[in-house]
Amino acid sequence: MAASEPDGRLAAFLKSGTYRFDESTIYFIDPVRVLNRSYTRIRVSPSAYYSRFFASSNSSIDNPDASPNNPRKRKCRGKEKKKYRALNSREQLADRRHQEVRAGLLKAHEALLGASELLGVLRNLRSDGQGNCGELTFAERELDFVELGSVWQAPFYEIVLKIGDDGSAVENAGFGSSNQIEVPVFDNLIANEWSTDIEAELLEHKYILPKKSCVYMSDLRQIHKLIPAESDRGFNLIVIDPPWENSSAHQKQKYRTLPNNYFLSLPVKQLTHSRGALVALWVTNREKLRTFVENELFPKWGVKYAATFYWLKANGFLISELDLFHHRPYECLLLGLSDGKGMDSEELQRLIRISDNQVFISVPGDYSRKPPIGELLLDYVPGPKPARCIELFAREMIEGWTSWGNDPLHFQDSSIYNYGRIIIVSAA
Repeated sequence: MAASEPDGRLAAFLKSGTYRFDESTIYFIDPVRVLNRSYTRIRVSPSAYYSRFFASSNSSIDNPDASPNNPRKRKCRGKEKKKYRALNSREQLADRRHQEVRAGLLKAHEALLGASELLGVLRNLRSDGQGNCGELTFAERELDFVELGSVWQAPFYEIVLKIGDDGSAVENAGFGSSNQIEVPVFDNLIANEWSTDIEAELLEHKYILPKKSCVYMSDLRQIHKLIPAESDRGFNLIVIDPPWENSSAHQKQKYRTLPNNYFLSLPVKQLTHSRGALVALWVTNREKLRTFVENELFPKWGVKYAATFYWLKANGFLISELDLFHHRPYECLLLGLSDGKGMDSEELQRLIRISDNQVFISVPGDYSRKPPIGELLLDYVPGPKPARCIELFAREMIEGWTSWGNDPLHFQDSSIYNYGRIIIVSAA
């Protein structure tokens, strides 16, 4: 192989957005590449996606001394060190959990630092040839769907889907003689059944719907409308990213949170396919929350715990010190099984054998935005293929998925895409 040619893993990564290290339980994900596979005519803007915690090419990747994990560069905040305070019982338990996975997280980080060709790609991960496309305008253009959905006019708001005469998406913002479909935006299943992305417009704001995707926008009281009439039309992969109460979200006012007890009412079992479902739940590192999930939430849902995966946030170096107690550079994804009436013992045993403590590394995007990890979970999903997938409390859409929440179009705003370069590909 010539020195300039990428190896097989790197070539696969450039195409798929997922890089598998020699260790089969460690991965790197580029969300932009993964998400772009959902689109045919537009592209997610890397400069807009990677708007947070991104190290430029002349900082952490090229200069280890710039790393927040380098103890030589640590600075004490304030003139005096904080006085030592003994950990309480809950904090001690959280620290024990951390110590149990610490070695695996370090191993994953070392694997990343040893992948020189991948690091070379990371230096240009944010470059898209579009400048700051969308990055400066997104906040100004953002609609507050939570507020819109709470007013008395909500049932009358309609979103306009722009469909071409041949069933394809329209070419540009002019639309010419394209067809327009007007449908209610709230409490209504909106489906893009075409094999290309389409544009939608609401109150002079434009949104992009990926190919073969569905969105249902409502509050928690209306989620029961997604329960299928027949259990064999249920979902066999259910990803949940609840708006947990936390001080950071409250201070930043990025999204509205809900008390933990609200999530007990989620109809996970009713949404489950007759042959079972893999449930993937995002949680923070708060020990109180982990205890609530293990002792109350999973049992209430009828979900049996199977494994924990970890999202390690890195851009060459970790975004914060690994042992920083309240700001650790990783989040947890708890996996569990919601068994179905038609589930056989072989499928159950396969799910039980999920390798624990797998690590996927990714550069973080906007606040609370999670990387698209559905493909990493497909090997463990019971039931028919292709999997029927749904994300609860979604804030963006993915090809082949149903996205439910009170703000699922949040990251579909056209301003975060390379919208000016829509490419028409001939079917010939």
